[in-house]
Amino acid sequence: MNDWPDGWTAEGGNGDGRGYGRGSAGSQPESARVMRHVQRPANPPRSSVPPQQRGYDQGYAEPGYDSGYNTGQVYGSPAGGGHGVPPQGGDPYGQPGRPAPDWRRRIKVGSIVVLVAVLGTTIGTYFWADGKVRREVDLSKVVERPAEGDCTTYLIVGSDSREGMSAEEKKKLHTGSAEGKRTDSMMILAACGSGNTMISLPRDSDVEIPTFVGSESGKTFKGTGRRVKLNAAYAEDGPELLVRTVEHNTGLRIDHYAEIGFAGFANIVDALGGVEMNIEKGFKDKKSGADFQAGKQTLDGEQALAFVRTRYAFAGSDLDRTKNQQKFLSTLANQAATPGTILNPFKLYPTLGAGLDTLIVDKDMSLWDLGSMFFAMKGVSSGDGKSMNIPISGSRGGNLVWDKTKVQQLVKQIQNDEPVTVTGK
Repeated sequence: MNDWPDGWTAEGGNGDGRGYGRGSAGSQPESARVMRHVQRPANPPRSSVPPQQRGYDQGYAEPGYDSGYNTGQVYGSPAGGGHGVPPQGGDPYGQPGRPAPDWRRRIKVGSIVVLVAVLGTTIGTYFWADGKVRREVDLSKVVERPAEGDCTTYLIVGSDSREGMSAEEKKKLHTGSAEGKRTDSMMILAACGSGNTMISLPRDSDVEIPTFVGSESGKTFKGTGRRVKLNAAYAEDGPELLVRTVEHNTGLRIDHYAEIGFAGFANIVDALGGVEMNIEKGFKDKKSGADFQAGKQTLDGEQALAFVRTRYAFAGSDLDRTKNQQKFLSTLANQAATPGTILNPFKLYPTLGAGLDTLIVDKDMSLWDLGSMFFAMKGVSSGDGKSMNIPISGSRGGNLVWDKTKVQQLVKQIQNDEPVTVTGK
């Protein structure tokens, strides 16, 4: 069966003996063949470009064909673009030029982004910190209160609360394991336009317990002229009775209350990386764990707590201890209320977390009030004010008796926002 087309044979392409095409195996080469004639137009279109300037295909290609070689045209470039004069602001290859950057607009947008980020962080920090504040003291329960003065007054209390402390922490901080809590230090901070004043109230102060309303029972307890140590008022009915007793014995209205326990105090100091103190005279106290040499040194939380609690190392009863407490707290505030702490989240958050978890304040105290209190304390240490003990005139049965005349003068100066001229030991 022959699979070749009609007229074709295996020996020759078309049966004439001349082998070509389809793998001809003939011994002779294929002879020349006549090509199909292509007729050019009689009158081809004349090019307007002189012969010496014509490109590769101008005048030679079929009509309508343009390879783009002569113009330097490349894929994606505009027609006619080439290596001639580039468009203004563009590159020599015909690409459209980029507009000059608008730096004023970029700076404006960048500033807005930074501002939004800062505001967002600030607002978030505020609500985070505000949620940690323990507003547990209700000053509306305090009765027969003095009139408000021109200054903002704070009653700052350091308690011996061991709340949240492990047995190991109690041993390390030399706090003992007593149940409940008592006031370890008390002071009035008056933030005034004329200057800030920090007044320590020795816990051995001889005071009268006035008529008061029980913070829990709501029952009225009539005053009987009973005189006790000041810290007994706190032990008897907590912060509300302590405020009532201070107001009754001084005649000064207390606007805000702030209390911190042992653990919170030590944790704040550690979160700050320690507090640098200049101890004028070295001292030791086995009960508090104090063992200090004279000179500048950085106290950690454990050492700081021992420093403010030491009492038996001094011959001057509770008065020398209150001086140390004032000095340390104002120094603490001075080092805490700095841009290095406030603007550094790695310091700010641990410090706020350590302090706010154990800080107890009155129900009306805002974070703004709390910040104002710390800055007022800082002002005392920086020379914008003074620190002093409540004026003492003597003692009664081991209790310290206040100098009523000086106390009244001191209170009047604070109420009227006048510079404090009264002195105390």
